[in-house]
Amino acid sequence: MFDIAPSELLLVAFIALVVIGPKDLPKAMRVVGYWVGRARAVGRQFRSGFDEMVREAELEEMEKKWKAENERIMREHPAPAPAPAVDTAEPTALPAPDATDADGPAVMVEKPHVVPADDPAPTAADADAPVPNPLRDRAAS
Repeated sequence: MFDIAPSELLLVAFIALVVIGPKDLPKAMRVVGYWVGRARAVGRQFRSGFDEMVREAELEEMEKKWKAENERIMREHPAPAPAPAVDTAEPTALPAPDATDADGPAVMVEKPHVVPADDPAPTAADADAPVPNPLRDRAAS
């Protein structure tokens, strides 16, 4: 892009040292670096915007080609005749699920709470009673 030889760069650095002076040279280099960074950022943004425009143009071109190809295929292979209309006046019932058929329609029900009729309602004294453990009771006997 820019053709700067090392000898030319050394000449510019020497002139900058003489004109600006060794005291203010670091500050001047920071300012130059800042502006070079800003210029690169603007160039990068311009390039990405240009690349995006090119991609969009290529995408539009590909969509036109796909549409033309799709139309050609549809002309060569027409769609089959539509199926006869189904009478929707009567609703159709779902088949009852078979005991062996696991793919039947799912039915959600609330889990029943079964209480024997001869057991009285639990009392506070029953809550304090130990819970029977069949394994422990069998080991004790």
